[in-house]
Order: sequence, then C-alpha cells, then structure tokens
Amino acid sequence: MTFFKIQNVVINTSYIAAIRLENQTTSGEKSVSVLIAAPKFPLLQWDTIYQNMCDYEWIKFTGQAANGLRDYFTSFTNIVDLLPQYQESSSV
Repeated sequence: MTFFKIQNVVINTSYIAAIRLENQTTSGEKSVSVLIAAPKFPLLQWDTIYQNMCDYEWIKFTGQAANGLRDYFTSFTNIVDLLPQYQESSSV
C-alpha cells in the first residue's frame, strides 16, 4: 500500500481506479483527474468486494499538483506504457 501526498490531499493508491492525464478546467488550465473507488463497507469484508459496492469520485488537480501527478504517471520507472508514442506506426 502506497500513499501520495499532493498539496493537502493524501491518497491511498489502493483506491485509485483511473487517471486522466490530459484534462482542462473550464478556464482552460491543464489538469489531472484521479478516480477514487472507496468501498461502502468495512475493510474487514474486503474479500467479498463487488464493483457496485464502491463509491466513485473524480478529484481534479491543477498547477504544480497536476504536474507532479503527470510526471509520476508518465515515468517509465512507475508505469508500463503499452503503446509508447515512438512506436505509433511501423511498416515492414
């Protein structure tokens, strides 16, 4: 289990369901959004989890927080990129 501290928000990475790296706010500022899946039941019942037993919430980060998350989730040491940009097309 790992925790991220982004400004005044601490996130347990076990509950991250998805990351949107390239978003924009309504004012046009670049942002990163994190989808959190929090269980609706006590943690002692974790082995009986079902998809509809979680509450999902998007948390949007901007500025330095967004840059930090973007850097972490695009780093080759942290994430395996299945479709790297340099291999978009190859012809034989």
